[in-house]
Amino acid sequence: MPTRRSFLSSAAAALSAGLTARGALKPPNILFILADDMGWGDLSCYGNPRMRTPNLDRLAAQGTLFTQFYVNGPVCSPTRSAFMTGMFPARNRIHGHFATEELNRQRAMPNFLDPKVPNIASTLRSAGYRTGHFGKWHLGRWTGAPLPDAYGFERHMSVSSNETRWEEMAPGFRARSSKWIVDNALEFIRNGPGSRPFYAQLWMLLPHAPLAPTPEQLEPFGKLQPGPHVPWPGAQQIYNASLRDLDTEIGRLFAELEKDGLDKETLVLFSSDNGPEDIHIVNASHSAFGSPGPFRGRKRSLYEGGVRVPGIFRWPGQIPAGRVDTQSVVSGVDLFPTAAILAGLPAPAGVDGEDISDILRGRSRPRRTALHWEWRFNIAGYALNRSPILSMREGDWKLLFNPDGSRVELYNIPADPMEMDNLASVQQSVVNRLKTKALAWQKTLPPGPIEPSAGKNDWNWPKPARQN
Repeated sequence: MPTRRSFLSSAAAALSAGLTARGALKPPNILFILADDMGWGDLSCYGNPRMRTPNLDRLAAQGTLFTQFYVNGPVCSPTRSAFMTGMFPARNRIHGHFATEELNRQRAMPNFLDPKVPNIASTLRSAGYRTGHFGKWHLGRWTGAPLPDAYGFERHMSVSSNETRWEEMAPGFRARSSKWIVDNALEFIRNGPGSRPFYAQLWMLLPHAPLAPTPEQLEPFGKLQPGPHVPWPGAQQIYNASLRDLDTEIGRLFAELEKDGLDKETLVLFSSDNGPEDIHIVNASHSAFGSPGPFRGRKRSLYEGGVRVPGIFRWPGQIPAGRVDTQSVVSGVDLFPTAAILAGLPAPAGVDGEDISDILRGRSRPRRTALHWEWRFNIAGYALNRSPILSMREGDWKLLFNPDGSRVELYNIPADPMEMDNLASVQQSVVNRLKTKALAWQKTLPPGPIEPSAGKNDWNWPKPARQN
């Protein structure tokens, strides 16, 4: 694995050579907005008939909406590490969310993402970018965990981290968190030299539980109140109010960028860290009103609803406006290599993602590299959502299975996006090919325990629709 120092040295040298050879380049500003526990079907631009998200809808109308955008873990920390490093999270032993030191030890996980691993912030900073992180971190949160500046961020204001300046558990904090994140990001964007492009991460807290919107935020959704004699708001009312506040604050951010003339110079990515929460999780039932769209699975599941999320890109003049890309398979691990290329740097070595700058500009092509997932833990909720331990997407095919050979499931995703028609029994050659690749990939991972209940599902499923 390349060290951060060796990678940055070669990146800086390559950038200098590239500028000399091609003339002055103007890399884009990059603004990465990440929602927390937002489902594929939560936004009206993704087909939600009951929720209006005008600002994110406008972002999609001005850019390209991807219907097959995948994150690389079904919970927050693995996905966030993949966005940062371009590597599948299991390679860095990040199997679940960073928790207490004892639980991390039991899971054979470190207490934080290794800051020596090359990442998007340190790499772009070496290329002259100003770098800032605002909002949720969750890549190490206890005493001894490095702050975001150890990863290359010049400015950071974070929660779920080892940063103690903000009382994230204070009453009402989550309800005003989107405004706080946008305010700090705008201050960072405006107070730097215009000659340097910026990379800014806004990792929002919403719509992750616990949600406690203000009366003003709840008011537009009063029709969802359980009844005139019920003194508390309904769960759908709470969720919609929180989602609307998130959309409103993102709209305020975009309006300020337009006012400052920065919107045309900025590549924006909006996404989510995983699918929506499950109703069976204690104290999180109101967040379970998030929608995975038509897909099976939710947070913690390797079925589509757990790892397939919104993915919207905008860069005026470079990314086609009003385009809905239903063919391309893109993923969180692609952000780092793509950003490096757009900054004039060589593609980073040792990553699992690929440069998708051509896809962003409108080219249609198959994905060159397979996507792999591993989930070592139990999955709460309905049997329908409890996926096997390993999953792989290559071409149209998605394979899910347990390493011991049980629960082999094969789906043709374009033909069967809801993963209801298991073709494993009639496509044995495809199963064998993908299974060999997935097991070979798993053998490259650092060893660690797998919960005894992981991948288990004893429900007596109907037989597949197609059998010979």
